[in-house]
Amino acid sequence: MAEPDLLLPDLLPLAGEDTSDIDPLGDGILMAHQRAWLADPSPLKLMEKGRRTGITWAEALDDTIVAASARSAGGDNVFYIGDTKDKGLEFIRTCAHFARFVAVAIAPVEEYLFEDRREDGESKFIAAYRIRFASGFQIVGLSSRPANIRGLQGIVVIDEAAFHKDVLEVLSAVNALLIWGGKIRIISTHNGDDNPFNLLIADARKGLYDYALHRVSFDDAVGNGLYERVCLVRGEQPSDDGKRAWYDRVLRSYGGNAEARDEELFCVPRKGSGVYFTRAMIRQCAEPGIPVVRFARPEAWYLDDGRLEEAGDWFRETLEPIIDALPKDRPCVFGQDFGRDGDLSVIWVLQREPDRQRWRTVLILELRRIPFDVQEYVLFALVDGLPMVQHGKLDARGNGQAHAEAAQQRWGTAAIDCVKATQEWYAIHFPEYRAAYEDRSIIVPDTEDLVLDHRQVQLVKGRPAMAEARVRGADGEPRHGDSAIAGVLAWAAAMAAEDAPIEFTASSRRRENMDAFEEASQGGAFAAESTGRARGTSWLGY
Repeated sequence: MAEPDLLLPDLLPLAGEDTSDIDPLGDGILMAHQRAWLADPSPLKLMEKGRRTGITWAEALDDTIVAASARSAGGDNVFYIGDTKDKGLEFIRTCAHFARFVAVAIAPVEEYLFEDRREDGESKFIAAYRIRFASGFQIVGLSSRPANIRGLQGIVVIDEAAFHKDVLEVLSAVNALLIWGGKIRIISTHNGDDNPFNLLIADARKGLYDYALHRVSFDDAVGNGLYERVCLVRGEQPSDDGKRAWYDRVLRSYGGNAEARDEELFCVPRKGSGVYFTRAMIRQCAEPGIPVVRFARPEAWYLDDGRLEEAGDWFRETLEPIIDALPKDRPCVFGQDFGRDGDLSVIWVLQREPDRQRWRTVLILELRRIPFDVQEYVLFALVDGLPMVQHGKLDARGNGQAHAEAAQQRWGTAAIDCVKATQEWYAIHFPEYRAAYEDRSIIVPDTEDLVLDHRQVQLVKGRPAMAEARVRGADGEPRHGDSAIAGVLAWAAAMAAEDAPIEFTASSRRRENMDAFEEASQGGAFAAESTGRARGTSWLGY
Protein backbone atom coordinates (compact mmCIF):
# COMPACT_ATOMS: atom_id res chain seq x y z
CA MET A 1 0.00 0.00 0.00
CA ALA A 2 1.33 3.36 -0.95
CA GLU A 3 2.45 5.78 1.74
CA PRO A 4 3.54 9.38 1.22
CA ASP A 5 7.32 9.69 1.27
CA LEU A 6 6.88 12.74 3.47
CA LEU A 7 5.99 10.53 6.42
CA LEU A 8 9.27 8.66 6.39
CA PRO A 9 11.62 8.67 9.38
CA ASP A 10 14.59 9.47 7.12
CA LEU A 11 12.97 12.68 5.90
CA LEU A 12 14.52 15.31 8.08
CA PRO A 13 11.87 18.08 8.27
CA LEU A 14 9.11 15.68 9.32
CA ALA A 15 10.97 13.29 11.57
CA GLY A 16 9.94 14.92 14.83
CA GLU A 17 13.53 15.99 15.56
CA ASP A 18 15.06 19.45 15.78
CA THR A 19 16.43 19.78 12.25
CA SER A 20 16.49 23.55 12.05
CA ASP A 21 20.26 23.56 11.71
CA ILE A 22 20.47 20.81 9.06
CA ASP A 23 21.07 22.13 5.55
CA PRO A 24 19.24 19.98 2.93
CA LEU A 25 21.81 21.18 0.40
CA GLY A 26 24.74 19.93 2.48
CA ASP A 27 27.05 17.19 1.30
CA GLY A 28 25.78 13.69 2.05
CA ILE A 29 22.19 14.67 2.80
CA LEU A 30 20.82 13.45 -0.55
CA MET A 31 21.18 9.81 -1.51
CA ALA A 32 22.41 8.76 -4.95
CA HIS A 33 18.95 7.98 -6.35
CA GLN A 34 17.64 11.35 -5.09
CA ARG A 35 20.54 13.16 -6.77
CA ALA A 36 19.92 11.27 -10.02
CA TRP A 37 16.25 12.29 -9.99
CA LEU A 38 17.08 15.97 -9.45
CA ALA A 39 19.89 15.98 -12.00
CA ASP A 40 17.62 14.81 -14.83
CA PRO A 41 16.43 17.93 -16.77
CA SER A 42 13.90 16.02 -18.92
CA PRO A 43 10.53 17.74 -19.34
CA LEU A 44 8.80 14.37 -18.80
CA LYS A 45 10.00 12.31 -15.83
CA LEU A 46 8.41 9.19 -14.42
CA MET A 47 9.45 7.45 -11.19
CA GLU A 48 8.35 3.98 -10.11
CA LYS A 49 9.46 3.61 -6.52
CA GLY A 50 9.36 1.49 -3.43
CA ARG A 51 7.94 2.89 -0.25
CA ARG A 52 10.14 4.98 2.01
CA THR A 53 12.74 5.89 -0.56
CA GLY A 54 12.64 9.70 -0.22
CA ILE A 55 11.74 10.71 -3.77
CA THR A 56 8.92 13.11 -2.84
CA TRP A 57 11.26 14.76 -0.33
CA ALA A 58 13.86 15.29 -3.05
CA GLU A 59 11.18 16.60 -5.43
CA ALA A 60 10.13 19.15 -2.81
CA LEU A 61 13.72 20.40 -2.57
CA ASP A 62 14.02 20.72 -6.35
CA ASP A 63 10.67 22.51 -6.64
CA THR A 64 11.67 24.99 -3.94
CA ILE A 65 14.83 25.86 -5.87
CA VAL A 66 12.82 26.29 -9.09
CA ALA A 67 10.10 28.49 -7.56
CA ALA A 68 12.67 30.65 -5.76
CA SER A 69 14.62 31.26 -8.98
CA ALA A 70 14.14 34.11 -11.46
CA ARG A 71 12.61 33.24 -14.82
CA SER A 72 15.98 33.81 -16.50
CA ALA A 73 17.42 31.10 -14.24
CA GLY A 74 14.63 28.62 -15.01
CA GLY A 75 12.15 29.71 -12.36
CA ASP A 76 8.54 28.62 -12.70
CA ASN A 77 5.33 27.86 -10.81
CA VAL A 78 4.90 24.38 -9.31
CA PHE A 79 1.58 22.56 -8.84
CA TYR A 80 1.59 19.48 -6.61
CA ILE A 81 -1.31 17.04 -6.97
CA GLY A 82 -1.35 14.26 -4.38
CA ASP A 83 -4.00 11.61 -3.89
CA THR A 84 -5.05 13.07 -0.50
CA LYS A 85 -5.40 16.56 0.94
CA ASP A 86 -2.90 15.83 3.72
CA LYS A 87 -0.16 15.07 1.24
CA GLY A 88 -0.60 18.46 -0.39
CA LEU A 89 -0.25 20.20 2.96
CA GLU A 90 2.80 18.18 4.01
CA PHE A 91 4.47 18.80 0.67
CA ILE A 92 3.97 22.56 1.02
CA ARG A 93 5.27 22.50 4.60
CA THR A 94 8.39 20.68 3.46
CA CYS A 95 8.94 23.25 0.71
CA ALA A 96 8.51 26.04 3.29
CA HIS A 97 11.21 24.40 5.41
CA PHE A 98 13.57 24.22 2.44
CA ALA A 99 12.89 27.87 1.58
CA ARG A 100 14.84 28.93 4.66
CA PHE A 101 17.98 27.48 3.10
CA VAL A 102 17.28 27.99 -0.61
CA ALA A 103 15.81 31.51 -0.54
CA VAL A 104 17.12 32.50 2.90
CA ALA A 105 13.61 33.66 3.74
CA ILE A 106 10.57 32.64 5.72
CA ALA A 107 7.88 31.34 3.36
CA PRO A 108 4.56 31.16 5.23
CA VAL A 109 2.06 28.50 4.19
CA GLU A 110 -1.20 30.03 2.96
CA GLU A 111 -4.54 28.30 2.61
CA TYR A 112 -6.77 29.62 -0.16
CA LEU A 113 -9.37 28.65 -2.76
CA PHE A 114 -7.93 27.66 -6.10
CA GLU A 115 -10.15 28.54 -9.06
CA ASP A 116 -10.39 25.61 -11.42
CA ARG A 117 -11.61 27.08 -14.69
CA ARG A 118 -13.15 24.38 -16.83
CA GLU A 119 -13.21 24.25 -20.59
CA ASP A 120 -16.96 24.92 -20.63
CA GLY A 121 -16.38 28.31 -18.96
CA GLU A 122 -17.62 27.33 -15.51
CA SER A 123 -15.41 27.54 -12.42
CA LYS A 124 -15.05 25.34 -9.36
CA PHE A 125 -13.14 26.35 -6.26
CA ILE A 126 -11.06 23.74 -4.47
CA ALA A 127 -9.03 24.04 -1.28
CA ALA A 128 -5.31 24.58 -1.83
CA TYR A 129 -2.11 25.50 0.02
CA ARG A 130 0.71 27.62 -1.32
CA ILE A 131 3.92 29.46 -0.57
CA ARG A 132 4.97 32.49 -2.61
CA PHE A 133 8.51 33.66 -3.36
CA ALA A 134 10.09 37.01 -4.15
CA SER A 135 10.76 35.63 -7.63
CA GLY A 136 7.06 36.01 -8.35
CA PHE A 137 6.53 32.22 -8.56
CA GLN A 138 4.65 29.98 -6.16
CA ILE A 139 4.28 26.36 -5.12
CA VAL A 140 0.67 25.20 -4.85
CA GLY A 141 -0.50 22.00 -3.19
CA LEU A 142 -3.96 21.08 -4.43
CA SER A 143 -6.36 19.12 -2.24
CA SER A 144 -7.88 17.31 -5.20
CA ARG A 145 -7.34 16.88 -8.90
CA PRO A 146 -8.47 19.94 -10.86
CA ALA A 147 -10.88 19.22 -13.71
CA ASN A 148 -8.79 21.33 -16.08
CA ILE A 149 -5.23 20.13 -15.58
CA ARG A 150 -4.48 21.48 -19.03
CA GLY A 151 -5.04 24.97 -17.64
CA LEU A 152 -2.08 24.71 -15.26
CA GLN A 153 1.13 26.28 -16.54
CA GLY A 154 4.46 25.39 -15.00
CA ILE A 155 5.75 22.22 -13.40
CA VAL A 156 3.07 19.70 -12.42
CA VAL A 157 3.96 17.01 -9.90
CA ILE A 158 1.53 14.07 -9.68
CA ASP A 159 2.37 12.06 -6.58
CA GLU A 160 1.17 8.49 -6.00
CA ALA A 161 -0.38 8.64 -9.46
CA ALA A 162 -1.44 4.97 -9.34
CA PHE A 163 -3.79 5.77 -6.45
CA HIS A 164 -5.65 8.70 -7.97
CA LYS A 165 -9.34 8.16 -8.55
CA ASP A 166 -9.17 8.81 -12.30
CA VAL A 167 -5.62 7.74 -13.07
CA LEU A 168 -6.02 7.45 -16.83
CA GLU A 169 -7.73 10.83 -17.15
CA VAL A 170 -4.97 12.51 -15.13
CA LEU A 171 -2.21 10.98 -17.20
CA SER A 172 -3.97 11.84 -20.46
CA ALA A 173 -4.52 15.47 -19.50
CA VAL A 174 -1.02 16.39 -18.34
CA ASN A 175 0.60 15.89 -21.73
CA ALA A 176 -1.05 19.07 -23.05
CA LEU A 177 1.09 21.07 -20.63
CA LEU A 178 4.14 20.52 -22.81
CA ILE A 179 2.76 22.83 -25.51
CA TRP A 180 3.57 25.89 -23.39
CA GLY A 181 6.87 24.56 -22.05
CA GLY A 182 5.58 22.94 -18.90
CA LYS A 183 7.19 19.99 -17.19
CA ILE A 184 5.60 16.87 -15.75
CA ARG A 185 6.78 14.76 -12.83
CA ILE A 186 4.89 11.51 -12.20
CA ILE A 187 5.84 9.64 -9.03
CA SER A 188 4.18 6.53 -7.61
CA THR A 189 4.37 3.20 -5.88
CA HIS A 190 2.71 0.46 -7.92
CA ASN A 191 -0.98 -0.42 -7.53
CA GLY A 192 -1.44 -3.56 -9.62
CA ASP A 193 -0.15 -4.59 -13.01
CA ASP A 194 -3.37 -3.55 -14.76
CA ASN A 195 -3.26 -0.02 -13.32
CA PRO A 196 -2.81 2.76 -15.93
CA PHE A 197 0.38 3.85 -14.13
CA ASN A 198 2.02 0.49 -14.83
CA LEU A 199 0.67 0.45 -18.37
CA LEU A 200 2.19 3.92 -18.94
CA ILE A 201 5.57 2.59 -17.80
CA ALA A 202 5.26 -0.37 -20.17
CA ASP A 203 4.38 1.92 -23.11
CA ALA A 204 7.24 4.29 -22.26
CA ARG A 205 9.65 1.38 -22.31
CA LYS A 206 8.37 0.47 -25.76
CA GLY A 207 9.19 3.98 -26.93
CA LEU A 208 5.59 5.11 -27.30
CA TYR A 209 6.16 8.04 -24.89
CA ASP A 210 9.15 10.26 -24.22
CA TYR A 211 9.21 9.87 -20.45
CA ALA A 212 12.60 9.62 -18.78
CA LEU A 213 12.12 6.52 -16.65
CA HIS A 214 13.52 6.19 -13.14
CA ARG A 215 13.18 3.26 -10.78
CA VAL A 216 14.24 2.92 -7.17
CA SER A 217 13.36 0.00 -4.93
CA PHE A 218 13.70 -0.26 -1.18
CA ASP A 219 16.90 -2.26 -1.68
CA ASP A 220 18.29 0.50 -3.90
CA ALA A 221 17.60 3.05 -1.18
CA VAL A 222 19.17 0.82 1.48
CA GLY A 223 22.26 0.45 -0.69
CA ASN A 224 22.40 4.23 -1.04
CA GLY A 225 22.39 4.85 2.72
CA LEU A 226 18.75 4.87 3.85
CA TYR A 227 19.50 3.05 7.11
CA GLU A 228 22.31 5.46 7.97
CA ARG A 229 19.95 8.42 7.50
CA VAL A 230 17.35 6.79 9.74
CA CYS A 231 20.02 6.54 12.42
CA LEU A 232 21.02 10.16 11.84
CA VAL A 233 17.50 11.39 12.46
CA ARG A 234 16.98 9.14 15.48
CA GLY A 235 20.31 10.04 17.02
CA GLU A 236 21.51 6.43 16.89
CA GLN A 237 24.85 4.98 15.92
CA PRO A 238 24.60 2.80 12.77
CA SER A 239 26.03 -0.70 12.91
CA ASP A 240 26.05 -3.81 10.75
CA ASP A 241 23.98 -5.77 13.26
CA GLY A 242 21.54 -2.90 13.64
CA LYS A 243 21.14 -2.63 9.88
CA ARG A 244 20.38 -6.34 9.48
CA ALA A 245 17.82 -6.24 12.31
CA TRP A 246 16.18 -3.09 10.89
CA TYR A 247 16.00 -4.55 7.36
CA ASP A 248 14.54 -7.84 8.59
CA ARG A 249 11.96 -5.99 10.69
CA VAL A 250 10.74 -4.05 7.67
CA LEU A 251 10.34 -7.18 5.54
CA ARG A 252 8.75 -9.23 8.34
CA SER A 253 6.10 -6.54 8.84
CA TYR A 254 4.38 -7.95 5.73
CA GLY A 255 4.06 -11.43 7.24
CA GLY A 256 3.27 -13.95 4.52
CA ASN A 257 1.87 -11.37 2.11
CA ALA A 258 4.70 -11.57 -0.40
CA GLU A 259 2.76 -9.83 -3.17
CA ALA A 260 2.15 -6.73 -1.04
CA ARG A 261 5.80 -6.71 0.09
CA ASP A 262 7.15 -7.00 -3.45
CA GLU A 263 4.79 -4.32 -4.76
CA GLU A 264 5.37 -1.78 -2.01
CA LEU A 265 9.09 -2.27 -1.52
CA PHE A 266 10.54 -3.76 -4.70
CA CYS A 267 8.49 -2.17 -7.52
CA VAL A 268 6.88 -5.46 -8.60
CA PRO A 269 3.19 -4.78 -9.30
CA ARG A 270 0.65 -7.32 -8.14
CA LYS A 271 -0.87 -9.54 -10.78
CA GLY A 272 -4.33 -8.38 -11.79
CA SER A 273 -5.12 -6.16 -8.84
CA GLY A 274 -4.15 -3.17 -6.80
CA VAL A 275 -5.06 -1.67 -3.45
CA TYR A 276 -8.19 0.47 -3.75
CA PHE A 277 -7.93 2.33 -0.42
CA THR A 278 -4.58 3.79 0.64
CA ARG A 279 -3.60 3.84 4.28
CA ALA A 280 -3.18 7.63 4.19
CA MET A 281 -6.66 8.04 2.74
CA ILE A 282 -8.23 6.20 5.67
CA ARG A 283 -5.99 7.71 8.34
CA GLN A 284 -6.95 11.25 7.37
CA CYS A 285 -10.55 10.40 8.31
CA ALA A 286 -9.69 8.51 11.51
CA GLU A 287 -10.30 9.77 15.04
CA PRO A 288 -9.47 8.03 18.31
CA GLY A 289 -12.17 7.15 20.81
CA ILE A 290 -14.82 5.85 18.42
CA PRO A 291 -16.04 2.55 19.92
CA VAL A 292 -15.28 -0.70 18.12
CA VAL A 293 -17.03 -3.39 20.17
CA ARG A 294 -16.27 -7.08 19.75
CA PHE A 295 -18.46 -9.97 20.88
CA ALA A 296 -16.95 -13.41 20.26
CA ARG A 297 -17.91 -16.82 21.58
CA PRO A 298 -16.76 -20.44 21.01
CA GLU A 299 -18.38 -22.28 18.13
CA ALA A 300 -20.30 -24.63 20.44
CA TRP A 301 -21.97 -21.66 22.18
CA TYR A 302 -24.98 -21.95 19.89
CA LEU A 303 -25.96 -25.06 21.88
CA ASP A 304 -25.80 -23.23 25.22
CA ASP A 305 -29.32 -22.81 26.63
CA GLY A 306 -28.19 -19.67 28.45
CA ARG A 307 -26.82 -17.89 25.38
CA LEU A 308 -29.70 -15.39 25.12
CA GLU A 309 -29.52 -14.45 28.77
CA GLU A 310 -25.73 -14.08 28.56
CA ALA A 311 -26.00 -11.99 25.42
CA GLY A 312 -28.66 -9.83 27.09
CA ASP A 313 -26.39 -9.11 30.05
CA TRP A 314 -23.56 -8.26 27.66
CA PHE A 315 -25.80 -5.96 25.63
CA ARG A 316 -26.96 -4.02 28.69
CA GLU A 317 -23.46 -3.67 30.11
CA THR A 318 -21.59 -2.91 26.88
CA LEU A 319 -23.85 -1.45 24.20
CA GLU A 320 -26.58 0.36 26.10
CA PRO A 321 -24.19 2.98 27.58
CA ILE A 322 -22.86 3.73 24.09
CA ILE A 323 -26.38 4.04 22.66
CA ASP A 324 -27.61 6.18 25.55
CA ALA A 325 -24.70 8.62 25.10
CA LEU A 326 -25.53 9.38 21.44
CA PRO A 327 -27.04 12.78 20.55
CA LYS A 328 -30.78 12.34 20.18
CA ASP A 329 -31.31 14.95 17.45
CA ARG A 330 -29.09 13.55 14.68
CA PRO A 331 -30.13 10.94 12.09
CA CYS A 332 -28.55 7.47 12.10
CA VAL A 333 -28.06 4.86 9.37
CA PHE A 334 -26.39 1.47 9.43
CA GLY A 335 -25.01 -1.34 7.30
CA GLN A 336 -24.25 -4.95 8.13
CA ASP A 337 -22.01 -7.52 6.50
CA PHE A 338 -23.28 -10.87 7.74
CA GLY A 339 -21.04 -13.72 8.87
CA ARG A 340 -21.67 -16.76 10.99
CA ASP A 341 -18.56 -18.88 11.54
CA GLY A 342 -15.89 -18.32 8.87
CA ASP A 343 -16.18 -14.53 8.71
CA LEU A 344 -17.06 -11.73 11.05
CA SER A 345 -20.52 -10.21 11.17
CA VAL A 346 -20.02 -6.44 11.28
CA ILE A 347 -22.64 -3.75 11.99
CA TRP A 348 -21.50 -0.21 11.17
CA VAL A 349 -23.55 2.73 12.52
CA LEU A 350 -23.20 6.26 11.13
CA GLN A 351 -24.72 9.45 12.56
CA ARG A 352 -24.89 12.70 10.62
CA GLU A 353 -22.84 15.61 11.96
CA PRO A 354 -24.58 18.95 12.74
CA ASP A 355 -22.87 20.57 9.72
CA ARG A 356 -24.77 18.07 7.53
CA GLN A 357 -21.60 17.66 5.47
CA ARG A 358 -20.19 14.58 7.19
CA TRP A 359 -21.29 11.30 8.70
CA ARG A 360 -19.57 10.16 11.90
CA THR A 361 -19.09 6.53 12.83
CA VAL A 362 -20.60 6.15 16.30
CA LEU A 363 -20.24 2.39 16.62
CA ILE A 364 -18.77 -0.60 14.85
CA LEU A 365 -19.92 -3.92 16.27
CA GLU A 366 -18.01 -7.09 15.36
CA LEU A 367 -19.68 -10.44 16.06
CA ARG A 368 -17.65 -13.65 15.76
CA ARG A 369 -19.19 -17.12 15.91
CA ILE A 370 -22.49 -15.69 17.16
CA PRO A 371 -25.61 -17.85 16.47
CA PHE A 372 -28.31 -16.66 14.08
CA ASP A 373 -30.94 -16.04 16.76
CA VAL A 374 -28.61 -13.99 18.95
CA GLN A 375 -27.46 -11.91 15.97
CA GLU A 376 -31.07 -11.06 15.15
CA TYR A 377 -31.83 -10.02 18.70
CA VAL A 378 -28.70 -7.88 18.94
CA LEU A 379 -29.50 -6.13 15.66
CA PHE A 380 -33.11 -5.45 16.66
CA ALA A 381 -32.19 -4.14 20.11
CA LEU A 382 -29.39 -1.98 18.73
CA VAL A 383 -31.43 -0.37 15.98
CA ASP A 384 -34.48 0.11 18.21
CA GLY A 385 -32.26 1.99 20.65
CA LEU A 386 -30.61 4.30 18.12
CA PRO A 387 -32.02 7.82 17.69
CA MET A 388 -33.67 8.89 14.44
CA VAL A 389 -32.73 5.79 12.42
CA GLN A 390 -33.50 6.50 8.77
CA HIS A 391 -32.13 3.67 6.65
CA GLY A 392 -30.27 0.38 6.79
CA LYS A 393 -28.65 -1.87 4.19
CA LEU A 394 -28.01 -5.50 5.08
CA ASP A 395 -25.98 -8.16 3.34
CA ALA A 396 -28.55 -10.63 1.98
CA ARG A 397 -26.17 -13.12 0.40
CA GLY A 398 -26.05 -16.72 1.62
CA ASN A 399 -26.71 -17.04 5.35
CA GLY A 400 -27.42 -13.33 5.58
CA GLN A 401 -30.61 -13.58 3.53
CA ALA A 402 -32.85 -14.78 6.38
CA HIS A 403 -31.30 -12.19 8.74
CA ALA A 404 -31.88 -9.32 6.30
CA GLU A 405 -35.39 -10.54 5.51
CA ALA A 406 -36.31 -10.56 9.21
CA ALA A 407 -35.12 -6.97 9.53
CA GLN A 408 -37.15 -5.97 6.48
CA GLN A 409 -40.24 -7.64 7.95
CA ARG A 410 -39.73 -5.71 11.16
CA TRP A 411 -39.10 -2.22 9.76
CA GLY A 412 -40.47 -2.36 6.23
CA THR A 413 -39.09 -2.41 2.71
CA ALA A 414 -38.71 1.36 2.50
CA ALA A 415 -36.42 1.50 5.51
CA ILE A 416 -34.44 -1.72 5.01
CA ASP A 417 -32.69 -2.78 1.82
CA CYS A 418 -31.69 -6.44 1.44
CA VAL A 419 -28.53 -6.17 -0.67
CA LYS A 420 -27.32 -9.11 -2.74
CA ALA A 421 -24.11 -7.40 -3.74
CA THR A 422 -22.73 -8.10 -7.20
CA GLN A 423 -19.68 -6.76 -9.02
CA GLU A 424 -22.00 -4.22 -10.63
CA TRP A 425 -23.27 -3.09 -7.21
CA TYR A 426 -19.68 -2.71 -5.98
CA ALA A 427 -18.75 -0.80 -9.14
CA ILE A 428 -21.43 1.77 -8.34
CA HIS A 429 -21.08 2.10 -4.57
CA PHE A 430 -17.40 1.55 -3.81
CA PRO A 431 -16.28 4.65 -5.79
CA GLU A 432 -18.81 6.72 -3.81
CA TYR A 433 -17.53 5.22 -0.58
CA ARG A 434 -13.91 5.88 -1.56
CA ALA A 435 -14.79 9.48 -2.43
CA ALA A 436 -16.09 9.90 1.13
CA TYR A 437 -12.57 9.25 2.39
CA GLU A 438 -11.01 11.49 -0.22
CA ASP A 439 -13.06 14.53 0.76
CA ARG A 440 -13.39 13.58 4.45
CA SER A 441 -17.13 13.20 4.37
CA ILE A 442 -16.84 10.22 6.74
CA ILE A 443 -15.25 9.93 10.20
CA VAL A 444 -14.00 6.46 11.18
CA PRO A 445 -12.27 4.77 14.14
CA ASP A 446 -8.49 4.92 14.33
CA THR A 447 -7.82 1.17 14.27
CA GLU A 448 -5.39 -0.96 12.30
CA ASP A 449 -8.03 -3.66 11.70
CA LEU A 450 -10.18 -1.19 9.80
CA VAL A 451 -7.21 -0.24 7.60
CA LEU A 452 -6.39 -3.92 7.13
CA ASP A 453 -9.95 -4.69 5.97
CA HIS A 454 -10.01 -1.83 3.49
CA ARG A 455 -6.63 -2.87 2.10
CA GLN A 456 -8.29 -6.10 1.00
CA VAL A 457 -10.45 -4.21 -1.49
CA GLN A 458 -8.55 -4.59 -4.75
CA LEU A 459 -8.90 -3.01 -8.15
CA VAL A 460 -9.40 -5.91 -10.58
CA LYS A 461 -9.71 -5.05 -14.27
CA GLY A 462 -10.75 -1.54 -13.34
CA ARG A 463 -13.39 -2.61 -10.77
CA PRO A 464 -13.17 -2.87 -6.97
CA ALA A 465 -13.41 -6.40 -5.60
CA MET A 466 -12.54 -8.26 -2.41
CA ALA A 467 -9.25 -10.16 -2.31
CA GLU A 468 -9.54 -13.90 -1.84
CA ALA A 469 -6.88 -14.25 0.85
CA ARG A 470 -7.66 -13.72 4.53
CA VAL A 471 -5.40 -11.82 6.92
CA ARG A 472 -4.87 -11.87 10.69
CA GLY A 473 -6.39 -9.11 12.77
CA ALA A 474 -5.20 -7.62 16.06
CA ASP A 475 -6.94 -10.43 17.95
CA GLY A 476 -5.10 -13.09 15.96
CA GLU A 477 -8.31 -14.19 14.22
CA PRO A 478 -8.79 -14.19 10.42
CA ARG A 479 -10.42 -11.24 8.65
CA HIS A 480 -11.75 -10.97 5.12
CA GLY A 481 -12.47 -7.29 4.59
CA ASP A 482 -15.63 -7.55 6.70
CA SER A 483 -15.67 -3.98 8.02
CA ALA A 484 -15.02 -2.65 4.50
CA ILE A 485 -18.20 -4.34 3.26
CA ALA A 486 -20.17 -3.09 6.28
CA GLY A 487 -18.74 0.38 5.65
CA VAL A 488 -19.79 0.55 2.01
CA LEU A 489 -23.26 -0.70 2.98
CA ALA A 490 -23.53 1.94 5.72
CA TRP A 491 -22.39 4.68 3.34
CA ALA A 492 -24.89 3.55 0.71
CA ALA A 493 -27.56 3.73 3.45
CA ALA A 494 -26.43 7.27 4.28
CA MET A 495 -26.76 8.32 0.64
CA ALA A 496 -30.23 6.73 0.50
CA ALA A 497 -31.24 8.61 3.64
CA GLU A 498 -30.01 11.87 2.11
CA ASP A 499 -32.25 11.26 -0.89
CA ALA A 500 -35.39 10.12 0.93
CA PRO A 501 -35.15 9.92 4.74
CA ILE A 502 -37.60 7.50 6.35
CA GLU A 503 -37.62 7.10 10.11
CA PHE A 504 -38.01 3.53 11.32
CA THR A 505 -41.26 2.09 12.66
CA ALA A 506 -41.94 -1.60 13.07
CA SER A 507 -44.73 -2.90 10.86
CA SER A 508 -47.94 -3.59 12.82
CA ARG A 509 -47.95 -7.27 11.82
CA ARG A 510 -44.38 -7.73 12.94
CA ARG A 511 -45.09 -5.84 16.16
CA GLU A 512 -48.06 -8.04 16.96
CA ASN A 513 -46.03 -11.16 16.27
CA MET A 514 -43.26 -10.05 18.60
CA ASP A 515 -45.69 -9.08 21.37
CA ALA A 516 -47.39 -12.45 21.12
CA PHE A 517 -44.08 -14.26 21.17
CA GLU A 518 -42.83 -12.38 24.24
CA GLU A 519 -45.95 -13.36 26.12
CA ALA A 520 -45.36 -17.01 25.24
CA SER A 521 -41.64 -16.99 26.05
CA GLN A 522 -41.60 -15.63 29.59
CA GLY A 523 -39.06 -17.17 31.94
CA GLY A 524 -36.61 -18.04 29.15
CA ALA A 525 -38.65 -20.82 27.59
CA PHE A 526 -38.45 -21.23 23.83
CA ALA A 527 -41.45 -21.04 21.55
CA ALA A 528 -41.96 -21.29 17.81
CA GLU A 529 -43.50 -18.61 15.68
CA SER A 530 -45.85 -19.47 12.84
CA THR A 531 -42.84 -19.46 10.51
CA GLY A 532 -41.31 -22.31 12.48
CA ARG A 533 -38.25 -20.25 13.53
CA ALA A 534 -37.22 -20.49 17.17
CA ARG A 535 -37.52 -17.26 19.16
CA GLY A 536 -35.94 -16.40 22.49
CA THR A 537 -36.89 -14.43 25.58
CA SER A 538 -37.90 -10.78 25.68
CA TRP A 539 -34.69 -9.51 27.28
CA LEU A 540 -34.14 -7.04 24.44
CA GLY A 541 -37.16 -5.02 25.40
CA TYR A 542 -39.31 -5.31 22.27
